[in-house]
Amino acid sequence: MCWHGSCSGKRGRSRKYSEAAIQFCLTIKVLFNLALRQATGMVQRLLKLAGLDWEVPDFSTVSRRQKHLAVKITANPTMTGLHLLVDGTDIKMLGEGEWKTRKHGADYRRQCRKVHLGIDATTLEIRTIEVTANATDDAPTLPCLPDQIGASEAIAGVSGDGAYDTKSCHEAIALRSAHAIIPTRKNGKPWKDRRRGLRSATRYYMPCGALVVGYGRSGPATIGAARWKPKYAASSY
Repeated sequence: MCWHGSCSGKRGRSRKYSEAAIQFCLTIKVLFNLALRQATGMVQRLLKLAGLDWEVPDFSTVSRRQKHLAVKITANPTMTGLHLLVDGTDIKMLGEGEWKTRKHGADYRRQCRKVHLGIDATTLEIRTIEVTANATDDAPTLPCLPDQIGASEAIAGVSGDGAYDTKSCHEAIALRSAHAIIPTRKNGKPWKDRRRGLRSATRYYMPCGALVVGYGRSGPATIGAARWKPKYAASSY
């Protein structure tokens, strides 16, 4: 792990701690449900047990930098091509408990955030993630998900439900030379400007509920297995 920050090449003092150090402190905070002061203290003890003399960022530094932290998910790249399964789900970040709402009714409207996930169909590891407002649809977020995967790793196919059957989604998938395994909507019609890359992607339409060749399970069931829907959000990041 690169704990210390590197020179950014811009004016002003460089950051003392890297993004990985801030993300590690926040991971310990969320994993053990600690406050920021307790999390930084635990990180300091862990580094001491590991025989490292690294300094730990204070709680104010972690609190300030978590607002603009770009979380990086580590995963082993596939050699045969990545089969990506995408879907979105809601996470309640502010609201009353389920028992109180069912027994006495809700006093105020709950607030949610939508999490868009992309998982590996083989290992079920989360490879891409995007958090948006609750009013954001699934289709506008799909073009941003393949960008989180390095250009050196080939994407063989992208699977999703009928909500991703839009022109922008198929164009984003075709740019990565991947096959779009998306069921066609009932009112779907051929597009007039059939470019070569887009035409090759639209050939692989499959009916809803059909088996995805090579995945070993049904497409909707595999995508549903990636949904993580806790009652409350664990942290702000």
